[in-house]
Amino acid sequence: MQKAISLPLGDLELQVMEHLWSSGQADVRSTHEALGGQHSRKLNTVQSTLDRLFRKGLLDRKKISRAFVYSAKVDRESLLLGSMQSIADTLGEIDRGALLASFLELHGEDDAELDRLQALINAHRAKNAER
Repeated sequence: MQKAISLPLGDLELQVMEHLWSSGQADVRSTHEALGGQHSRKLNTVQSTLDRLFRKGLLDRKKISRAFVYSAKVDRESLLLGSMQSIADTLGEIDRGALLASFLELHGEDDAELDRLQALINAHRAKNAER
C-alpha cells in the first residue's frame, strides 16, 4: 500500500504565510482582514491557524499589550525546500526518479526554466566538487 502524499500546509495556512511574508508581521485581526475575513472566515479560525503555524515552528510571536504579533520564522524558499524534502522522502520509497521527471513534465517546454534548472544543477555540482 502506498503512502498518501499531502502538502505540509493547508490552503489557509499558506495564505497566512503569504500574508506574513509580504507584511512582515501582523496580529490576528489584521491577518483576518487581509484574508478577506469579512466574507466567510471567522476571526477564531484565523487565530487557530496562526497558533497552529506557531506550534509547527513556522512563526515567531511576541505579545504586545494584550495581543500576539506574528512574523514568519522561515522564508518561502526554506518552506518550499522542506516541503519538497518531505515529498521526496515519501516518494523515495517508490521512485525518486518520478519526482525528478515531474519537474521536466511541468516545465520542460519552457527554455528559460530549463536553463535555470541547468544552472542550479551546475552550481550544485561545483559546490560538491569543492568539498
